[in-house]
Amino acid sequence: MKSARQRYHELTSGRTAFLDIALECSKLTIPTLLMHEETTTDHTRFKTPWQSVGAKGVVTLASKLMLGLLPPSTSFFKLQLDDSKLGVEIPAEAKSELDLSFAKIERMIMESIAASTDRVQIFSAIKHLVVTGNALLYMSKDGMKMYPLNRYVVERDGNGNLTEIVTRERVNRSMLGPEFENPKQLSVVDSSVGSKFEKDVDVFTCIKLTKKGWTWYQEADDKILPDTYGKAPKDKSPWLPLRFVTVDGEDYGRGRVEEFLGDLKSLEALMQALVEGSAAAAKVIFTVSPSSVTKPASLANAGNGAIIQGRPDDIGVIQVGKTADFRTAFELANTLERRLSEAFLILNVRQSERTTAEEVRMTQMELEQQLGGLFSLLTVEFLIPYLNRKMLDLTRSKQIPSLPKGLVTPTIVAGINALGRGQDRESLIQFVTTIAQTMGPQALQQYINPDEAIKRLAAAQGIDILNLVKGMEQIQNEKQQAMQQQMQASLVQQAGQFASAPAMDPSKNPEAIDGIQAAMQTMSGQPPQQQQPPLNHLASTYGY
Repeated sequence: MKSARQRYHELTSGRTAFLDIALECSKLTIPTLLMHEETTTDHTRFKTPWQSVGAKGVVTLASKLMLGLLPPSTSFFKLQLDDSKLGVEIPAEAKSELDLSFAKIERMIMESIAASTDRVQIFSAIKHLVVTGNALLYMSKDGMKMYPLNRYVVERDGNGNLTEIVTRERVNRSMLGPEFENPKQLSVVDSSVGSKFEKDVDVFTCIKLTKKGWTWYQEADDKILPDTYGKAPKDKSPWLPLRFVTVDGEDYGRGRVEEFLGDLKSLEALMQALVEGSAAAAKVIFTVSPSSVTKPASLANAGNGAIIQGRPDDIGVIQVGKTADFRTAFELANTLERRLSEAFLILNVRQSERTTAEEVRMTQMELEQQLGGLFSLLTVEFLIPYLNRKMLDLTRSKQIPSLPKGLVTPTIVAGINALGRGQDRESLIQFVTTIAQTMGPQALQQYINPDEAIKRLAAAQGIDILNLVKGMEQIQNEKQQAMQQQMQASLVQQAGQFASAPAMDPSKNPEAIDGIQAAMQTMSGQPPQQQQPPLNHLASTYGY
């Protein structure tokens, strides 16, 4: 059986072409994002690009992908009950209570994500995906860790499914135990590591897919480290190898920067020429004729407004005279910058005095719709495995209850699904607005069901309407209560007017008070009280 180190070097040959293009893309955007595997010091000097369009585009696109995949204000998933089991295994009236419980579990999971450092590592991974097209995330109990392309190798089958991962990282020997502290015990010599790095050792982690799921272990100096064995179910692995764009038959992905590498190279060369040419054109050099009476020292030492002897014709200024060429290069650089801004979804609003808010909104919608293809692979290879592993860890730690299998299904509502809901929202608003403008407000009241319209609009915006929007039964009950209160107020008013009439005078009609009291008790829903003696009888009894 081959060691993890041997397996790592065997798979390195298939990664070389992808790593070379990734390094070239990193040099034109963010040079510190990726470095050569042999670079192990912290004092490496990177060459700064002549343009910043690449770095700005990478950060902008990564930020938009981050907001789309893991929105900070809402949940990126939803726990849904299988509708086919409703009314069979679960009573229909329990759906509302279950939805409330699911919402509570969703909040607990999102709070756990917010309290961890997952977002920091995920954003770093997304930047690597945009530039290099590849990144590896490891979800451990202590937090998440990100591996760049130069620290891991992978192998996939013919269908693109992952079968093996081998990672490499430098670790101080003192952290591995006393048996690894002596550098003389090295059984393997790595040519890429010099003698001054003998205090560090390469630790290889081998992750393989078996019939029972994923298994992994770690090696150092071709020795398996104790207590490093681990395993996980096939669909809940803590190792998440991500790709940005897939090509059939390739083990690694392609980045967004690689697709526009030609424009970046051209812009880099033009900006270097413009900067260096502008610096040369900004240099001021005076020339003095050899036969002139003006001495060069007198000209150099003359202050502002000084008077010296000489003829102006004998003194000249060297000019580059490349203004037209600079203008051509500048216009081409602006064209390349605009194309790259569109490619990396940088919002460029038209500069004018009459730029409307509708124009800005349509530009934003166009950019958001371009994210659809970018979200598809990330939803499958990142969001679903990440959620499955997160729920498994929280269930094992008893932070959330275990969900019954086959009854509850986690559904992703971010990414491409969020874009689809946004399109439904715009179509619904446009449909209702068109009816109101063409047929009038009366048509809305006559043909549009407000209850259904509110539900569809809330679903399009991803809002839970439970206990937020009133149902039809509640509205009908409130209408009946309002009508009863109005009738009671009307009866009370009529009773007051009727009581002021002469026929209701107790001295003339003793039974009137009893009738009013019975009517008031009937309206209030109280049972009629026992008949009381007339007022004149009470008065005569007590001597009034």
